[in-house]
Amino acid sequence: MASLSVIALNYHFVDQRGLIMSLINTKIVPFKSNAFRNGDFIEVSDADISGKWAIFFFYPGDFTFVCPTELGDLADHYEELQAMDVEVFSVSTDSHFVHKAWHSDSDTVGKVNYTMIGDPNLQLTRNFDVEREGAGQADRATFLVDPDGVIQFYELTAEGIGRNATELVRKVKAAQYVYTHPGEVCPAKWEEGADTLAPSIDLVGKI
Repeated sequence: MASLSVIALNYHFVDQRGLIMSLINTKIVPFKSNAFRNGDFIEVSDADISGKWAIFFFYPGDFTFVCPTELGDLADHYEELQAMDVEVFSVSTDSHFVHKAWHSDSDTVGKVNYTMIGDPNLQLTRNFDVEREGAGQADRATFLVDPDGVIQFYELTAEGIGRNATELVRKVKAAQYVYTHPGEVCPAKWEEGADTLAPSIDLVGKI
C-alpha cells in the first residue's frame, strides 16, 4: 500500500493541501534516541526497525499509576510478540536514566525486557503527534509500524484509561494477516485462524 507524503507543521501532520491528516498509512519520521534495555543504555533509531514490525507504546510518565500497569501487562505479552517478529518500544518524555531507576524500583516495571526509550527532547513524541500540550508529556498512545515503516494502526486514550495488551496482540495478528494476504480483510473480533473476507461487488449487501 502506498504511503502518503506528509510534513510536520507545529507538531501536526499536514498533507500537500495544507490539511491536518491522519497518521494511518504514513511513514514514520527518522529518529535517534537514547534508551534503557536489559540493564544497559543503548541508542536506537529508525534504522533499527527497518524491515521489521514495531510497536511504539507512548505513556505520560515514569513513577505514576496507570502507566506501570500497562507496561507490566505489555511485558507479559512480550515473548508472544517477539515470536511474531514484533519489536516493542515504550516511550515517555522521561530520560533513559529515569527509566533505569524506575525499572530497578518497581516490581511491575522490573518485568520489562523490551526497549524503554527516553524522549526528554520530545522528538518522538512530536514525530508521532502525541504531545500533551503544555505538559511536556506524551499522551497514552499505541502505534503499530509495518516492515515498510508505515503506520498501520494507532490507539489514543484519555489519562485514566489503561490499555489492554491482549487486544493489542489480536490487532497485530490481524494487521500482519492483511499485510501478507492482499485482497483479504479481517472482520470484527477476528481471531487467528478464523475466516476473513474478500471484498468484491458480489459481497455487497450479503453480510
